[in-house]
Amino acid sequence: MTTHQPFWLAGRPATSHACLDVTSPWDGRLVGRVAVPTESQVEEAVAAAHAVRGPLAATPAHVRAAALDHVCRRLAERTEEIARLISAENGKPIKWARGEVGRAVSVFRLAAEEARRFNGGETQRLDTDAGGVGRLALTRRFPKGAVLGIAPFNFPLNLCVHKVAPAIAVGAPIILKPAPATPLSALVLGELLAETELPAGAFSVLPVPNDRMPALVKDERLPVISFTGSDTVGYAIQASVPTKHCTLELGGNAAAVVLGDWSSAADLDWAASRIATFANYQGGQSCIAVQRVIADTSVYDRLVARVVAAVEAQGTGDPLDDETDVGPLVSEDAAKRVESWVNEAVNAGAQLLTGGERDAATYAPTVLEGLPTGVTLACEEVFGPVLTLHKVNGTDEAFATVNDSKFGLQAGVFTHDVHTAFRAHRELEVGGVIVGDVPSYRADQMPYGGVKQSGVGREGVRFAMDDYTYERVMVLTGIAL
Repeated sequence: MTTHQPFWLAGRPATSHACLDVTSPWDGRLVGRVAVPTESQVEEAVAAAHAVRGPLAATPAHVRAAALDHVCRRLAERTEEIARLISAENGKPIKWARGEVGRAVSVFRLAAEEARRFNGGETQRLDTDAGGVGRLALTRRFPKGAVLGIAPFNFPLNLCVHKVAPAIAVGAPIILKPAPATPLSALVLGELLAETELPAGAFSVLPVPNDRMPALVKDERLPVISFTGSDTVGYAIQASVPTKHCTLELGGNAAAVVLGDWSSAADLDWAASRIATFANYQGGQSCIAVQRVIADTSVYDRLVARVVAAVEAQGTGDPLDDETDVGPLVSEDAAKRVESWVNEAVNAGAQLLTGGERDAATYAPTVLEGLPTGVTLACEEVFGPVLTLHKVNGTDEAFATVNDSKFGLQAGVFTHDVHTAFRAHRELEVGGVIVGDVPSYRADQMPYGGVKQSGVGREGVRFAMDDYTYERVMVLTGIAL
């Protein structure tokens, strides 16, 4: 019998009689069996986080930084082991899983650096008016309280890390709730945190079923919620707790724009390669995977042939095979949903250029053109290995097409013109514009998040630290300036 893997309750391992089976999306094998916390154990974790909020906030910066440095080192040491765990529970090809661990290492390194320099304070002389003579303001940032981090399945380690590392860096306790399909990577993170000198209650990792989340979301002792997932769930969380601070990193239907000046054979080869790779990496299960390709009419035909060839070169198969580019989706149900959306589009008149086939949880990398307006694939985030091609006349129409979406996370613009690049930055209604590349580029230190229905707030280590804290001013009186 497989032993229940413990969860992490206020910094220590704990178990229960209830369990959650974690299976591989690729072959259905049992990957792990995880203990599920009881209601009383969840209450204990929340109470511990609330109780330690003051002591943890007062912890010297070097202590918090040392804990973050330790996890950074241990993740690097265990890269291959953790990458294989990610691949097993998520179905992610091993080469992408290794990259995810590498990014998690970087996030903890960045957080350790920020912990050492964060909150030094900003002074402001107040004698600019007569009533402020002899007064000096000192502004520092303090944690809002314990954080509830709710992470998705598609990056089961790194998106947990993006919630945990900034919280520790600012001295905020965190309760991490991983996705039920992929809790194993988060539990390893808890194991590494337990090796540090952080006080009891500083962190808990609780694989709580989704149907038990409303009470945890509404608990007043958790004033900050950091959620990554669908817009439907994210906005429902926000509506249920209007007095809390919610950071919501939600969906997108990211566009890659190829303009007329990106026209040489080398340019188009590069664009096609990047588009094909990042429409299908993670099985398309990324908020910034390429979903829409918007190409100027002057380059469209030459680009289409290249994109189709590059997509067909993406190898599907066993995610533990080093040669696999595209693994299964997280479940067969997810693949069936993608299949239904593609079939709806084709039945409505879209032309299928390649792909469109499903084998259990694996969906073949797919390209469509002539997508009718109004079909689901034109309006929603597919979260699968599917991209659509759109022909436009000029920059005006290209940018208008990007903005014709309820989402606004990131966009990529292939252009050599610096003026067009700045225009894109000015006009595109997105949280990030990537010039000369696909929208899927993300550096973990930069601000990351969207507008419209792609969310509120920003991730990225320093920016999440700001989200978890608030400014508090102190005025000193009788100071000779």
